Order: sequence, then structure tokens, then C-alpha cells
Amino acid sequence: MTQYNIQVSKDKNFLAIEASDLITQKIQSSLNQKDRVKVALCGGSTPKAAYLLLGKKNIDWSRVDLFLGDERWVSHESKDSNCHLLNNSLFQKGNPSLKASFYGVSTIELLSPEVSAKEYEKVLIENVSGTPPKFDLILLGLGDDGHTASLFPGSEALLERDNLIAVGEGKGHKRITFTSTLLSSAEKVVFLVSGASKKIALKRLLDQNESWERTPAKLVEPNTEIIVLTDKEAYSPA
Repeated sequence: MTQYNIQVSKDKNFLAIEASDLITQKIQSSLNQKDRVKVALCGGSTPKAAYLLLGKKNIDWSRVDLFLGDERWVSHESKDSNCHLLNNSLFQKGNPSLKASFYGVSTIELLSPEVSAKEYEKVLIENVSGTPPKFDLILLGLGDDGHTASLFPGSEALLERDNLIAVGEGKGHKRITFTSTLLSSAEKVVFLVSGASKKIALKRLLDQNESWERTPAKLVEPNTEIIVLTDKEAYSPA
């Protein structure tokens, strides 16, 4: 049974501070044990606030490899792109984080989302060790419909177990996403959840009787406890 370590901040601003600090601690502790650290990032407004702080942290970024857990099949210049979000938060001009190695998802320059998925899977296999590849840290958001990464309720991507990357669809976009197999292989998974609109989804995520069909985030089942960083608006104690 998946164990959740719930850490509640008083509001979204404090949540961003706590998240950036925790990510920093995880990266630094991993770098004390190995030459390089592998981190998968998520999109969304909650992580963006944390990335604005994280990008300024005094980390040996030259030893950090950053990836995206999912991406919409749009231009990287599109405001719907997670790559665009990172360029306007974590990778702002002058940030130490610009020294990190970033492996984005090739999108519309390729023939189809399916080709993008195959190409990104190759990138992961070449740059992250393990079978399946094992990230030191994966950051995830939680949608009000219970989705995480781009694993949406009713999507065929939920059923994908053999591949590392799948094509999903949600909220009007085709998407390239980590599968539950890859997400569950991480050394540490952290969910970032804020706002009253996420209250029901978070309650379902933490419910041991909840189904993954309704709340796909339940498919994330690493061997270590999952840290849930949330705020008071999103969290309802049992």
C-alpha cells in the first residue's frame, strides 16, 4: 500500500518556499552520493511559483539533469507548453539553474505525438540508468479531475505498462507523458497540490479505497513514501 507523507503549508506562497527548499535538499543529498542527479519536472501554476525560487538556489547545477514528466504536443513557444513555463520561471536569465542539462520533449517538429513519444523514450534510456530508468526525484501535480502528468481519466495511456512514454489526451491537447511504470520507479516522488479546486482530488488520492480509474494519480506507486506538499485550501484532514 502506498504511503503518503502529507506536509501542509498555510498558503500557496509558503508552499512554494517549502517546495523549493525540499527539492534543493533532495538534489544536494543525491549529489553527495553520486556524480549526477536526475530530476523530472511537472508543469502547472503551483510548481511555477516553486521554480521561480528554485532557479536561484546555490546548487551545483552543472551536475543536474532535468527532464519533463509530460508535455503538450505544441510549439515550445506556446503558452500551453511546459517548456515555455520553465523558460519563464526556472530558467530565467541570470539564474544559476541555467547550468543544468535540460532534456525537453521534441514536439511539433516531429511527424506525430507517437513519434515524439518514441524519441523521448530513447532520450530517457540513453541518459537515465536502470530498467526502467530510475529518477532520483519526480515532481508531480494533481488535476482537479485526479490526473497527474498527462494520465487523464479514461485515457488509453492509463493502461500502458510496457512502454516508458505514452501519448495521452486531455483538455484539448495531445500530450506526451511518463507512464505509471516510469513514475513508480522513482527514488522519490513529490506531489505539489494547492487551491480549493484540488480538495476533492487530493482527498481521493489519499483514500486507500479510491480507484485509479477515477483518480489516475493513484497509479503512482513507488517503493518509498510519496511526499505530498499542499496548502490548507487543498487539504481536508480525515
